[in-house]
Amino acid sequence: MKGARLMLLLALGSSLLHATEVPVRHRQLPADLAAAVAAYDRAQVSGDGQALARLLADDYVLMNSRLQVEDKAEFIRDCTAPDWKLQPFVVEQEVVRHWRHGAVLGGVATLQGMSDGAPFKVRLRFADIWRERDGRWQVVYSQASRVPPP
Repeated sequence: MKGARLMLLLALGSSLLHATEVPVRHRQLPADLAAAVAAYDRAQVSGDGQALARLLADDYVLMNSRLQVEDKAEFIRDCTAPDWKLQPFVVEQEVVRHWRHGAVLGGVATLQGMSDGAPFKVRLRFADIWRERDGRWQVVYSQASRVPPP
């Protein structure tokens, strides 16, 4: 599996149990932010490059779990690769902090899928930093680190 693809995993956001609904625990967020978080999760799982391009800031940075730095173009390339498939995931130990024009959403997720024809499964702790600018919420920074096995 390509390391960059595995590590892109992280700019997650929330659970993907109901792809068309805002998760209950995010209903305390402003409606537009909650909708953007849900859309971001759906875009990662479906490999929707156009949605990712809207939801990631042009200066987006991902510090992946191998301590590699990726930019917006690299992240979108990895998420939309034909041999990449991420399954829906559930976020545990969720962290949600919101303030005017900004938010941090994170937690721990076990990510599974296929990459380069091989299955993968990795448990990551992650954080996504969101910014509202010109009336639109975008992810500006994500960081992921591997959770050691018990």
